[in-house]
Amino acid sequence: MRGQFITFEGGEGAGKSTQVKALVARLRDQGFEVVQTREPGGSGGAEALRELLVTGEAGRWSPISETLMMYAARANHLEQTIRPALKRGAWVVCDRFSDSTRAYQGAGGGVSTAFIDHIDQSVVGKDQPDLTLILDMPVEAGLKRALSRGDNENRFESKGLDFHQRLRQGFIDRAATDPQRYHVVNADKTIPELGEDIWRIITGRWPALKGA
Repeated sequence: MRGQFITFEGGEGAGKSTQVKALVARLRDQGFEVVQTREPGGSGGAEALRELLVTGEAGRWSPISETLMMYAARANHLEQTIRPALKRGAWVVCDRFSDSTRAYQGAGGGVSTAFIDHIDQSVVGKDQPDLTLILDMPVEAGLKRALSRGDNENRFESKGLDFHQRLRQGFIDRAATDPQRYHVVNADKTIPELGEDIWRIITGRWPALKGA
């Protein structure tokens, strides 16, 4: 039986990585095999491309170049990590997936929806997420959090406020296309409060999961 595929999306500083770890721990406590992964990255080739994508000057790559590189990384990630895990029945919880390309390179960078749709159909095909959680919060607050981390993976954070406002709206618009798959979650909360909101969504989707 195919496993379940959950993705976390949202702007910078929304707390995705923290909530991914928390959800993975809860699912493992229920006895499931869970693969925790991320994009760009999650496999050998994809991690090599991640370094090129998330570091350096904001103008290092055009939005079209970014899209092509993201999907090259995504193809490797799917081939080496995601598809094998789903095939053996594991749950996959991924920090970002193709909706980030639609938001960052599409809504933020101006790459056409038709262009992204065409590549996505070829690369991802039927392996779309079963559930996508979009962690949403005001852009200024999220960027402040993200920049306080002080690491060198800050290329997208440096693209400016207008860019991040566009991508935030891109996520919200995408969620409206399929309310059954997408859930927009207010991330401007404490970590435990946000975690409980997410768990309620998860157990609502899969009622057989225990409430604890």
